[in-house]
Amino acid sequence: MQQTPAGPSSSGCILVGVSAKMYLGYRDSLDWLERLRHEVDTRPALSAGRVVPFVIPSFPALPAAAGLLAGSPMLLGAQNCGWADGPWTGEVSPSMLAELGVRLVEIGHAERRAHFAEDDRVVALKVKAADDAGLTPLLCVGEGTAGKSSDAAGFVYAQIEAAVRGDWELAARLVIAYEPVWAIGAAEPAAAAYVSDVVKQLRGHLTRHGLGEFPVIYGGSAKPGLLPALDGVSGLFLGRFAHDASNFGKVLDEALLLADGLAEDASAHSASA
Repeated sequence: MQQTPAGPSSSGCILVGVSAKMYLGYRDSLDWLERLRHEVDTRPALSAGRVVPFVIPSFPALPAAAGLLAGSPMLLGAQNCGWADGPWTGEVSPSMLAELGVRLVEIGHAERRAHFAEDDRVVALKVKAADDAGLTPLLCVGEGTAGKSSDAAGFVYAQIEAAVRGDWELAARLVIAYEPVWAIGAAEPAAAAYVSDVVKQLRGHLTRHGLGEFPVIYGGSAKPGLLPALDGVSGLFLGRFAHDASNFGKVLDEALLLADGLAEDASAHSASA
């Protein structure tokens, strides 16, 4: 059974997630996860599902994380996966991740493309394998250098097309993390107007395949204060700024306010129809 989180096209939900990468040790990872869970538990409005939080710890913490998040609306993700079961020493199969309670898996991050030689072929294999295992691929895409938003949108569209090998039914089950490579690890995120324009133009490309409302979240030095400034973006993928769990809570509050506004707009539109 496919376990894709509800997307903004169907429910107006906003996705807010965070990856720990490899910044935290095992015990620190569990302490951090407990703090994140507290941030979620103290916001009962999250149970409505209009804002969907997710967290992606390092591999060794996944079994314990599944226990810590039991009963929470927060989804558990993994930072990577292999492309098959079998004789692949050192890899982790999507089927094992699903067995552990993982719901989505990050694929194609710029660091893996640059430092682990993961090209479009490898990314496509992983996307297909994750989808076959019932996981939601969280596909990371983004241009290498700052330039025109139209060029960035075209580049990102090509990355998505390559990752699904032109299978747009498969693409409909993905969540896209738009992460300009030049903004990852920077002091500030990409400008909100730039991100909004890239996503708007990307949606224009995707409309040809019936995916104009496709979930596209922004990552790349994302932090509190950015989400309300974005237009047409489905949420945030946070990094080091959310290693302080209170910052994760601040972004959740911003997302809840935006979700309430979307719900009010939808209600008003329905009443006037």
